[in-house]
Amino acid sequence: MTGQNLTGYTYQPATTKPFTAINPVTGKQLEGDFYPANHAHVNHAVQLATQAFPVYKNIAKDKKAAFLRAIATEIEALGDVLIERASAESGLPLGRIKGELGRTCGQLRLFADVVAEGSWVEAVIDSPLPNREPMPRPGLCKMLVALGPVVVFGASNFPLAFSVAGGDTASALAAGCPVIVKAHPAHPGTGALVAEAIRKAAEQTQMPDGVFSLLFDDGFSVGEALVKHENIKAVTFTGSFKGGMAIYQLAQQRREPIPVFAEMGSINPVVLLPGILQNKAEDIAAQYAGSITLGAGQFCTNPGLLLGVASPELARFEMALAKAISAVPPSTMLTPGIYQNFKHLSAELLQQKGIEVIGTGAEPESDGDNQAGALVAKVKAVDFIANPALSQEVFGPYSLLVVADTVEQLKQLIDVLDGQLTVTIMGETDELSDHKELIEKAGNKAGRIILNGVPTGVEVCAAMQHGGPFPATTDSRFTSVGTSAIRRFVRPVSWQGWGQDFLPDELKDGNPLNIWRMVDQQWTKD
Repeated sequence: MTGQNLTGYTYQPATTKPFTAINPVTGKQLEGDFYPANHAHVNHAVQLATQAFPVYKNIAKDKKAAFLRAIATEIEALGDVLIERASAESGLPLGRIKGELGRTCGQLRLFADVVAEGSWVEAVIDSPLPNREPMPRPGLCKMLVALGPVVVFGASNFPLAFSVAGGDTASALAAGCPVIVKAHPAHPGTGALVAEAIRKAAEQTQMPDGVFSLLFDDGFSVGEALVKHENIKAVTFTGSFKGGMAIYQLAQQRREPIPVFAEMGSINPVVLLPGILQNKAEDIAAQYAGSITLGAGQFCTNPGLLLGVASPELARFEMALAKAISAVPPSTMLTPGIYQNFKHLSAELLQQKGIEVIGTGAEPESDGDNQAGALVAKVKAVDFIANPALSQEVFGPYSLLVVADTVEQLKQLIDVLDGQLTVTIMGETDELSDHKELIEKAGNKAGRIILNGVPTGVEVCAAMQHGGPFPATTDSRFTSVGTSAIRRFVRPVSWQGWGQDFLPDELKDGNPLNIWRMVDQQWTKD
């Protein structure tokens, strides 16, 4: 583990005052000095990525796949050293980190499979029609091609799966884009270990120097310089609305605006229909007490809003939820800053009109150990609709139960919500058809619609959509999880009238790569 910045294959000498990581459980500094990058490091990393791009994007798909698989193998080889460091820097238990390590390496291998199969480029061929009247048609073909160097901002709540070698990095590399990661300052040691694994994998598979770089920063200057650099072609970010919008605005102020794929949080409303509460109120309460407090509530899919119509069944659910929450012990939050923000926002919301606390978890033993107790509150729908402050995200073990007087008022609640990553409907099969309009309204607000489940837990697969209407993300057409994440880093290019020698292999006659292509409106491997 080195605290030096990595540009391509080379570690840069330290030139700045170092910072250290903090164990959020103990509050103590962890071993290792980490040196924020300077502008020379930024420029060098981008220069190397720019030079690597024309080489890397044209490397054979099997070699790119081998690179991604080698990264996974090198990360796994770090073993307990990586797991223990990630746990120490995040406060997350070892079991959670082991699971996240599996997801991280699984993502890399999944994208390797996608690249090796090759059909993700969406090749389309329209044959020439020289005899067409009144005008002949030239031969045309089209496919997706890589954008160029990409900047990835590491996330605080997933030190592996959304960080240095997480889904953003994996999908950008799969698309053919060199990656520069701005490491999250909360877990620099974890980032350094993973970066070295990527460097080794790149050398082993003979990738061009500059295909990957890692830069440290304990503030904002490095991230700002990267986003503003004229050779950067896309940016990814997972974090707060404030941070995401700052990056987005910087990118739009450039001479050449570039896409920013920012996931900026969500309160993930859950609609509780009356029929299912009548039959399963206590079971659902227990299920949601677990989801609200999972990982100290530090998931972008945490169910921060529960919506229902006043009834004896909803009252039963409320009592059962309060009881289940009271049994949950306090949990360590990721950083002192996140802990303080949770305390501030939750206290602020409790001062709003009509708010009533219905359940709290066990209190932490002291006020200085970054441990947060769970909190569930309640408010009437009329007060929620009148107060936009109540719909803001509280990042942590918090949820708000909003009680409507009627189903029509429940629809009004959904109407005032912003865009979300997820919306969940809890309902019996025989009552769903009675609430089609409500379900339709809810579906229009989110990227993923869940029936009778919890939003926490995001599968990494082809059918996953992890993105939603603004402000959940800056572009709801894309996902940051699953194989479709690769589409963020490509653009369509059409070739007209070119001979076979000048076309990419994906578009040549005879289909030398044996991929699925649309030829004259028919999907085929011919």
